[in-house]
Amino acid sequence: MDQEADVAVTALYHVHYRPLVRLAALLVQDIDVAEELVQDSFVAMHSAWRRLADRDRALSYLYQAVVALSRSVLRHHTVAGKIPAELAPGIPAADPVAVTGLEHSAIVAGLRTLAPRQREVLVLRYYSDLTEAQAASAMRISKRAVKSHTAQAMSSLRAELRSTDGCDNPSG
Repeated sequence: MDQEADVAVTALYHVHYRPLVRLAALLVQDIDVAEELVQDSFVAMHSAWRRLADRDRALSYLYQAVVALSRSVLRHHTVAGKIPAELAPGIPAADPVAVTGLEHSAIVAGLRTLAPRQREVLVLRYYSDLTEAQAASAMRISKRAVKSHTAQAMSSLRAELRSTDGCDNPSG
């Protein structure tokens, strides 16, 4: 095996594994699947290390891989009619405390109601703290599309949170 790839991927793994699992869990709504697809992303990056044109963009590659695999999982679940209703409770995960906190959050429940691209953009921008350019790269869309999806998602999420709080009456 390539020692340079081993060292580089291991370093990225130690720093970014948990945040990437949280990202994937928010996208696919299943912790086991999230951990698996993040692992698959690291394995793929390790295998492709020699072919990476710009190794400084390895983290960007990981985000792209996680988003792409998440989309694939969601497509499969949609076809199979098996989209899980919520994150799997009580299962050991990359960061159980963080995921459990997210599971009970009204915002995460609201994220589940959004269209997939809207959910992706909010998770990348606000949970993963990526810039518009980084989110655009991870989603393989333009920065303008990121801005548009973000605006639509925020509007939909606000409406959803108001309705779940019983505040959908503007005067009340």
